[in-house]
Amino acid sequence: MEKSHFMYYNIYIIDKHCNLMNRKSNKLNSLGFLKPTKETKVLVAMSGGVDSSTVAGLMKRDGYNVLGVTLKLYDDNKPSERSRQCCAGQDILDAKRVSDKLGIEHKILYYQKNFKKEVIDTFIDSYAAGETPIPCVQCNQTVKFRDLFLYAKEKKADALVTGHYVTRVQTNGNAEMYRAKDINRDQSYFLFTTTQEQLNFLRFPLGQISKTETRKIASELKLNVADKVDSQDICFVPNGDYASVIKKFRPESFKEGNILDIKGNVIGKHEGIINFTIGQRKGIKVADKEPLYVVDINASENTIIVGKRDLLDINKIYLKDINLLGNIDKINDNLFIKIRSTGKLIKAKVNFQKSEAMVNLMESEPGISPGQACVFYTKNRIGDKVLGGGWITRAINEYLST
Repeated sequence: MEKSHFMYYNIYIIDKHCNLMNRKSNKLNSLGFLKPTKETKVLVAMSGGVDSSTVAGLMKRDGYNVLGVTLKLYDDNKPSERSRQCCAGQDILDAKRVSDKLGIEHKILYYQKNFKKEVIDTFIDSYAAGETPIPCVQCNQTVKFRDLFLYAKEKKADALVTGHYVTRVQTNGNAEMYRAKDINRDQSYFLFTTTQEQLNFLRFPLGQISKTETRKIASELKLNVADKVDSQDICFVPNGDYASVIKKFRPESFKEGNILDIKGNVIGKHEGIINFTIGQRKGIKVADKEPLYVVDINASENTIIVGKRDLLDINKIYLKDINLLGNIDKINDNLFIKIRSTGKLIKAKVNFQKSEAMVNLMESEPGISPGQACVFYTKNRIGDKVLGGGWITRAINEYLST
């Protein structure tokens, strides 16, 4: 990608859809500010991965006044070059190396206490309640977009810039969020709790390019992380073993209980409800002529309810803590939801009641669990616009509706 292509891309989007100014005007810089890049201060959230490092490189290359910030969120005693977790010890070192290479100021913010309270404790509480939590959303909502947003304001930055793959479009004084051009990399599901004030301040330079292009740019900028593997595990959950994390912080959660069929008969024993999620088949250890799946978890009774596959199909869910980006009262005919980060868009109807909502899915979706997020979208000529979302409190299947 040539420099001129990147420099004017965001301006092209604004000009094409909002008629704010001509694409070739030199008055508006590539982040949408009416001042020279050298007078525009940006705080870049640097995780130590290739995406955020590339963004820092682009901002520096294009002449912005760049401050790189890395968050230390938890104490990692086993830093490794081969780590596939984000925010690990090696990542902080990589972010520092990239900053030194680019010649930008770099700071480390020590947010371990906030992260423990807002993310890890919430994660454990959710599993102990029989839910399926999404800690990455909680992390974005709290220590990243709330706390880092405030820090950027304190530093008098003009924008907080991240390596997330989402598209931001400025319209009538407010920013709108859309799914990324590369749908396979899109991260809008994890950002549904973003407020309008935060979105106006945020910038996402990678929203219209692919991961391959990002790595190419990183190579051209000679960044040492250009070929670094992507983080896959939850940062504080080594090798995806969430049970070990819960056992470390709350060992009493591993309490033996009964496995029931849908008629309430005891058909087996389990070693703790935190070992199970809705839709799970593995680990039930109950013989039957047909495969059995977890269709419900009753935390108050410490029981797991299992049944046949068709009992997982969900057509109605209830939400709490709704966050909305814009007015969506009149778009139920063009409303879609997403239940999983890698899932498809499902047409739906939503009935709002203050900060809660009831969602009717136009096609069934299997294995939806309380604790997951439901994100709202609508389609227009620009793309798939994010409207916000909420947290699932109940998912109604055939068993739960009786």
